[in-house]
Amino acid sequence: MAQPINSRCCAGPVRRREFLRLGLAGFAGLSLPDLFRLRATAGSRSERRRSAIIVVWLHGGASHIETFDPKPDAPSEYRGPFESIDTRIPGLQFSELLPRMAGIADKFTVLKSLVHTGFCHDDGPQQIFTGHPLQGRRLKPDDPDLLTIANYLRNDPARDLPNYVGVNPIPYLGSAYLGPAYDPFAVYGDPNAPDFAVPNIGIKDADGAARLKQRIGLRVGLDRLRRDVDTGKNMEALDQFEAQAWNVLAGTAARDAFDISGEDPRLRDRYGRNRWGQQCLLARRLVEAGVELVSVTLNGMLCGRTQSWDDHAVNHHIFDAMKGRTPLLDQAVSSLIEDIYQRGLDERVMVVLGGDFGRTPKISYVASSGEGLYSGPAGTVQPGRDHWPNAMSFVFSGGRIPVGQVIGSTDARGENAVQRRLGVQDFIATLYRHLGIDAERVQIMNFAGRPIPILQDGKPIPELVGRA
Repeated sequence: MAQPINSRCCAGPVRRREFLRLGLAGFAGLSLPDLFRLRATAGSRSERRRSAIIVVWLHGGASHIETFDPKPDAPSEYRGPFESIDTRIPGLQFSELLPRMAGIADKFTVLKSLVHTGFCHDDGPQQIFTGHPLQGRRLKPDDPDLLTIANYLRNDPARDLPNYVGVNPIPYLGSAYLGPAYDPFAVYGDPNAPDFAVPNIGIKDADGAARLKQRIGLRVGLDRLRRDVDTGKNMEALDQFEAQAWNVLAGTAARDAFDISGEDPRLRDRYGRNRWGQQCLLARRLVEAGVELVSVTLNGMLCGRTQSWDDHAVNHHIFDAMKGRTPLLDQAVSSLIEDIYQRGLDERVMVVLGGDFGRTPKISYVASSGEGLYSGPAGTVQPGRDHWPNAMSFVFSGGRIPVGQVIGSTDARGENAVQRRLGVQDFIATLYRHLGIDAERVQIMNFAGRPIPILQDGKPIPELVGRA
């Protein structure tokens, strides 16, 4: 049995540099080669499809045993204190902490046998979303992740909405050699707060709009670029991005899409009047408005002292933490899935729920490193589970996929995937298939001008391929 890596891989939350993805700051991050590439590829991209993805990410890695893969017959040092409950699918059980998800299990499919080799919080998601077997600490991947690649391939400067929005973006992902223009439009803050607003969109007053237009004008914002160097191609490409920035910053579509206050208060209550519930509601609102790529990270103070699902015993009393936070997840995600179906968005929107990895099936007991929410005073011995990429559970819903299924299984203790063991390449191929991207054929040039396939191996998981 593989041994868990200790908590030296666990750093505190890293604050990502915030870019204005559209507008002047986005332009400034582009090199001349980037601009040439944008222009050169603009005419070759296929017509934009309407399929969309919402990724709900549990930063830190939630325990599979306390969520979708309980082990009621395992010894007590593995199974934990929670009961298993039946779902709407005969023979399928979840943790008692997920009663709402159990009640709509006929609206999604559970994958229990995804594995990778990343034991840390950076290489876990980087493997899952790039497909590269990255190991060793790095804040950003060497190659662009799936979502930024999809944003690049689906680029349309005529849009009046950003096409990739990170509602609290997934940590440790990035655009690498594609450039920051394809990173997510980052939305921070608490959508449940009365004064929640997304800055830099929907300038309302005429004077402000006029000043903004001048600021992002080429003659002001790009003074330092030599206009005698391939002027036509560079300026034409920049004109496209200036137009898109103007559409987003000064138009009404983006402002309306992000205005969560326009939702029925009863629906907001249904999702949960907390940060996670309203983040998921905002994600639904965005895809309904036309955004095609949305990620939602559920972390922060609702998670506990270390603000993530990283339930080492030094961080949290795992069972107190799961009992406190999992009902919020249960309410938010079940409401999102139901809402997607009730609005008919399941025809084109796929919801994916997962995290960095699973947790060690055998419970460990270690002294707490500090007192806080879900953690006893420093020195208090408390239970925890460590990193475990040998078995993890993911949930897929919508996208016209068959639902009410279980793919794969783990052994009696939840230690290893034993049936339908699937890797990250299969996961990536499945999402590309939903997005209509021919991943077996597409290559992207890296910094050295070398063509890099966006998929090295793997095939779409048959049970997760939507009907035609």
